[in-house]
Amino acid sequence: MMREKAENMVREEGENFVEGDGGGETEEAALERAFDEIEVPPWQKQITIRAMVTSLILSAVFNVIVCKLNLSTGVIPSLNVAAGLLGFAAVKAWTVMIEKCGLLKQPFTRQENTVIQTCVVASSGIAFSSGTASYLLAMSPLTASQADSGNTPINVKALSLGWITGFLFLVSFVGLFSIVPLRRLMILKYKLTYPSGTATAYLINSFHTPKGAKLAKKQVWVLFKSFVGSFTWAFFQWFFTAADNCGFSSFPTFGLKAFSQRFYFDFSSTYVGVGMICPYMVNVSLLIGAIVSWGLMWPAIESKKGIWFRADLPGNSLHGIQGYRVFLAIATILGDGLFQVVYMVVLTLKSFTQQVLHKNDNINLDEGAVVEDYDEKKRTAYFLKDQIPNTTAIVGYIVLALISTFVLPQIFHQLKWYQILVAYIIAPVLAFCNAYGCGLSDWSLASNYGKIAILVISSWVGLEHGGVLAGLASCGVMMSIVSTASDLMQDFKTGYLTLSSPRSMFVSQVLGTAMGCVLSPLVFWFFYKAYKVGDPNSAYPAPYALLYRGIALLGVEGFSALPHNCLMLAIVCFLVSVAINLLIVVLKRYETKYRIYRFIPSPMCMAIPFYLGGYFAIDMCIGSALLFAWQLKNKKQADELSPAVASGLICGDSLWGVPAAILALAGVSPPICMKFLSASANQRVDAMLGA
Repeated sequence: MMREKAENMVREEGENFVEGDGGGETEEAALERAFDEIEVPPWQKQITIRAMVTSLILSAVFNVIVCKLNLSTGVIPSLNVAAGLLGFAAVKAWTVMIEKCGLLKQPFTRQENTVIQTCVVASSGIAFSSGTASYLLAMSPLTASQADSGNTPINVKALSLGWITGFLFLVSFVGLFSIVPLRRLMILKYKLTYPSGTATAYLINSFHTPKGAKLAKKQVWVLFKSFVGSFTWAFFQWFFTAADNCGFSSFPTFGLKAFSQRFYFDFSSTYVGVGMICPYMVNVSLLIGAIVSWGLMWPAIESKKGIWFRADLPGNSLHGIQGYRVFLAIATILGDGLFQVVYMVVLTLKSFTQQVLHKNDNINLDEGAVVEDYDEKKRTAYFLKDQIPNTTAIVGYIVLALISTFVLPQIFHQLKWYQILVAYIIAPVLAFCNAYGCGLSDWSLASNYGKIAILVISSWVGLEHGGVLAGLASCGVMMSIVSTASDLMQDFKTGYLTLSSPRSMFVSQVLGTAMGCVLSPLVFWFFYKAYKVGDPNSAYPAPYALLYRGIALLGVEGFSALPHNCLMLAIVCFLVSVAINLLIVVLKRYETKYRIYRFIPSPMCMAIPFYLGGYFAIDMCIGSALLFAWQLKNKKQADELSPAVASGLICGDSLWGVPAAILALAGVSPPICMKFLSASANQRVDAMLGA
């Protein structure tokens, strides 16, 4: 996915599978020749019933995983490798069994594997862009009550499974049509790399060669063992969580003082697995952010209680210490996000202009690319074989946009039809910028465009007319279009490299999106009813809900919503964030010998622990340490198997959330509460019990 998710920051995927775009007679070229005698099925046969059934099952699994990660810390790794691997394992096992019975009618091809991958990733992507853990949850009364200001009926909307599902169906499909007419321009003419799409294609291609299939089976077995171990560990931990702050997740690893500042290892195999997938500097940046905020800034601000803010304010008040945590995080995220948007637009315009002015361009998109490479000839021929008419894409976008424009105000009466129409007029341009930039850098900025939409629309509408709700709803409109556009172009790149039809890619993306629009709200509702979702002290604090509401409050109230001296500190955080990004860009351009930029922390990553603390960053750093030690011992084995181990850790721990939620809904409580007390507190408890 590295689906953004700028919130996720972790779209590093498949680096071991790709270093370029397949040009020249490379190993990949030789691999492509190995498929010469294998017939490529027509696009209708690439989308099979077994592929859709597999996609539906895996979509349900991945929606649970993404939802749990979204609601806990919001850091989501790329799960593309796991999706491709599990899709291959499931269908391959089925076809082998059917073949032994003499009933196999259609062999399992890499095109069918690509369809499964596309469908699952599209579905799980909705779990993120749906906003159930961010802008939609920010509308709820619980999140509004934490924000103090703006907690008025017109700026609050009770969550309901019905309107959430309807909202997703209205906004999630429009973006699929916005970028389709440019597919040949970006893939064939400009040859954008789309690193995640390319890496995914090479992964799938390798699975379907004899050597790759053998490795895939080994990876599946390792993933299964990791999954069982993680699930069993999560089940064991459940017995000790009879009340809040009980169990291994509240283990004061570094002492009670550090625990009070949210520094501890919480024994979460999910985030150990996430740490094994994320780049090292993402995990280090998270830890640095936790140390700077909870180790330095918050204790210093707490010492100003009664001077900078009232001493009698509750801990979750945005006018107290919580306000500094939330708004300084917002300032850092906005600084990083706005810099990335501006930088990517400049980079896109520069690259696009160079492409347009290139005088040696010898590509005819109607007849195919004039290329010498055997693989490119073959891929181009199949890519141009089944086309999606541009008129269909344009008409589809206009029709869906008009439907959304006039139906959305029925769900959010604070949002007017002309404001939605403006968003849909501007969105294709931003979708192009995001898709083009993603092709260059593999970095989607969808959530940043969404945050900009919040600020613009919320200030346009105003607090008295429901500007908070209008801004949050507009975020969903913009974010869905921009996100799905770049994701679809990634899929077109994957399809191009696996000889999958553009039509099968588009249809599987549509089907996956439909699955996500149903599964994502259902899974979220399951968690929402079983746990205290959005409560800062619960297992699922959903940190981005309050952050997104804080951005909307900034839009409608301006800086008057900030506590004393918070504006000055926010400006400092914003400028530091911009300066760090600028330094990284300069070093990337001019300092190439030592590549020092690799060791500069990411401001976006550093901002996440501002609100949550450092416990999950410690988990992720342990995951990085395990991977580093494994690579020192056996780098080849670590590179081949670590994604499978990490995926198993994430899947096992996350899927335990389903039976745990069922037990919670049934009123079944764990039998033991394991808590840790200081020696003096323990003496008082013993004395009280003795009395």
